[in-house]
Amino acid sequence: MHIPDVLPHRYPFVMIDEVSGYETSGWARGYKMVGRNEWYISDTQPYMPSTLIVEALAQLMAFATIDEAGISFLTTLKGVRVHSQAAAGDRIDLYVEVIRRRKGYVLGKGTASVGERIVLEADEIVSYDLKR
Repeated sequence: MHIPDVLPHRYPFVMIDEVSGYETSGWARGYKMVGRNEWYISDTQPYMPSTLIVEALAQLMAFATIDEAGISFLTTLKGVRVHSQAAAGDRIDLYVEVIRRRKGYVLGKGTASVGERIVLEADEIVSYDLKR
């Protein structure tokens, strides 16, 4: 599925480059290539900010909760742990998994890694499915 067909975000606010797989109400996998020319990369800040990595997980969650009748909005994050950083030139592999759905709310968890190194984990990503 094409990212602009699911997310309302456009450059420079799209934080995922490709969705490599997903299953509705199950999981989604994708990645972000941290380019040297990204607006958040500079000589003094050569890493992707962890808040933007969390945003990438939240955007990917929209693919795990995709619904033809609505769009998903991030509402809550809990248990976010930053283990490492992702530098310019790194490929951040993203994975989110749906744990449960209830009354429009979706509870999931996510992981961001560079190779075998875990960069960030989120124990709870809660989104709300808004019907159009």
